[in-house]
Amino acid sequence: MNELEKKSFYSFVALYLASSILFIVLLGYWYYNAQKNALDSTTYYKLNHIADKLSGLIINAQMKHKTLHLSNEEGFEYRLIPTDEAAAYRSGYFEKEGYKILVSDAPQEHLNIEYVVVKTKLYAQKLHQLRILVLSVVGISFILVVIISFVLSKLFLKPLHNRMVQIEDFIQDVSHELNTPITALGMSASRALKKGVYDKKILQNISISTKQLKSIYTSLTFLNFKEKEQPNSELDLKTVLERVILYYKELTDAKGIRVEAELEDVELMAVESRVELLFSNLLSNAIKYSMPETTIRIKLTQEQFSIEDEGVGIEEKKLQEIFELYSRSSDIAGGFGVGLSIVKRICDNYGWRVSVSSTLGKGSRFLVRF
Repeated sequence: MNELEKKSFYSFVALYLASSILFIVLLGYWYYNAQKNALDSTTYYKLNHIADKLSGLIINAQMKHKTLHLSNEEGFEYRLIPTDEAAAYRSGYFEKEGYKILVSDAPQEHLNIEYVVVKTKLYAQKLHQLRILVLSVVGISFILVVIISFVLSKLFLKPLHNRMVQIEDFIQDVSHELNTPITALGMSASRALKKGVYDKKILQNISISTKQLKSIYTSLTFLNFKEKEQPNSELDLKTVLERVILYYKELTDAKGIRVEAELEDVELMAVESRVELLFSNLLSNAIKYSMPETTIRIKLTQEQFSIEDEGVGIEEKKLQEIFELYSRSSDIAGGFGVGLSIVKRICDNYGWRVSVSSTLGKGSRFLVRF
């Protein structure tokens, strides 16, 4: 990962962990308090029940003049407070030294007993178990959140990583593509200045390099999403296509490539610059991947446009992704993977269908159905 990806990754993980941990802690705190209050209420009612039961036995023993028999309930202790010791006590429910204690005046001085005191440590024990349970669940949840955050970060940032790689490759390819015509222009200009004579070959090199730069500039300009929408006009596709073929004549002549064109008169409503860019990208692509001394066949009818070369061809597994942005069919002739993507976008814009068939080592055929 580069620095930008690392920063995005750690920022996402930190934000996700902070929000998740805060949610888990708040949820754990709420659950703990709810269970604590429920446990406290249960303990109170249990102590109160035992105190009332003991008080009932005391009152019943006096009323019926029976011997008082009391028994302990497991986990609970009790004590009867006679009237002469009652000054040190007061009725109520409280906690002291780990015990929950209830002092009840329900005996009402029967058998000379003022208060019944019932206490238990079960509340403290269960509260301790509750704390361990909540902390364990919070801890396990925290570990799971950490794992999930890293997994989600990888998944969410994978498209970003792929796009970053594409952009980095794109910049590198554009730099390489620009370097070739710029170097050629510089060398041709230097040679012309040294010779003092501007011969045809030097001027041809300058013209070819200039056209390569213009082609790159036009493609990059089209990729600008802020491009203003242009109105359609009635176009003569044959005229546009002939102009494009003538524009690239120096390139085809330089490689010894023959262009066989079979063109019908076709009129369509479209933006001229976009149609010219479509033809230009398909033809320049064919020239780029064609071998020297081969033929490019172009055909234009009322229904479709096709261009066929005798170039290196395209692997079958790459045919499905050939129209994706930054995708390149081959590393043989350079390029930066936007030409066919632009062709696809223009076709989609006008509802045309573009397809490709290719045989590796024999050439490719692109077909645009109007």
